Amino acid sequence: MIGKGQKDSEVVTVKYVDHQGTVTELEVAEGTSVMQAAVNNGLAGIVGECGGAAMCATCHVYVDEADMDKFPAISAPEQEMLDCTSSPLRPSSRLGCQLKLKDEHGAVTVYLPETQQ
Repeated sequence: MIGKGQKDSEVVTVKYVDHQGTVTELEVAEGTSVMQAAVNNGLAGIVGECGGAAMCATCHVYVDEADMDKFPAISAPEQEMLDCTSSPLRPSSRLGCQLKLKDEHGAVTVYLPETQQ
């Protein structure tokens, strides 16, 4: 959600596409993670059990191919945690808690796996 005093230039649009194809579009403040935006807005499909510490893999997402270059390369600890996910890994697999949204991203799309457990 956008707080008081924030300008439109500090807003990033995130499209979440669940495993059934349902799209939820959120406008969130710059600096928010993909995971935190989903949790703050009660979006089903992202759990975030560890609160964003990259310790549980319950915020696994698939980043749209067109948006992959908008985020830093995956770190070794993030890759290790992704190996623990219950959903199939893809080249676009990332932990939502490690994806901080920036104004210059404009809009990003992520796909939610069928399960996070």
